[in-house]
Amino acid sequence: MSIAVLYGGNRPNGNTEMLTKLVIQGLPVEEIYLKDYVIEPIEDKRHAKEGFPEIQDDYNSIIDRILEHDILIFTTPIYWYSMTGIMKNFIDRWSQTLKDEKYPDFKKQMSQKRAFVIAVGGDTPRIKGLPMIQQFQHIFDFIGIRFDGYLIGEGNKPGEIAQDKNALAIAEQLRKQLQ
Repeated sequence: MSIAVLYGGNRPNGNTEMLTKLVIQGLPVEEIYLKDYVIEPIEDKRHAKEGFPEIQDDYNSIIDRILEHDILIFTTPIYWYSMTGIMKNFIDRWSQTLKDEKYPDFKKQMSQKRAFVIAVGGDTPRIKGLPMIQQFQHIFDFIGIRFDGYLIGEGNKPGEIAQDKNALAIAEQLRKQLQ
């Protein structure tokens, strides 16, 4: 069982990354920091006769990497009650991959994966972050990924996640589940 972590945060060593590191501590994982790559936004050509144009960015290299793994952990700070823009750009591009001749079995391959979401935010995130969790659920349902759970922590300023004892306890449980 192999794991890839997709970090959607923009702050190095931010609260979401800190919580995620507790979950994956001691586990063999491939960590992918989306902020370190160029991922162009999608130009929707699903219904255009010519189809999607080839885009010269790093997106396909990330897809190639995640397709090798059984479990995907999507991590994102909660920005304006949703996932970060870079995470959304990455997922939006799945529409292109679904039509890409280089990935004829993309949906089938993705449907064999399990997913988790780890998110941290302020302003009562365990309530106000739930629509984002539902959004991930709908995304995973559409592509066929089994959604095995999520963890929402509370923290705004750097390091505040360390004060969320509930999130830290759940992180430990999730780490044991992934072993």
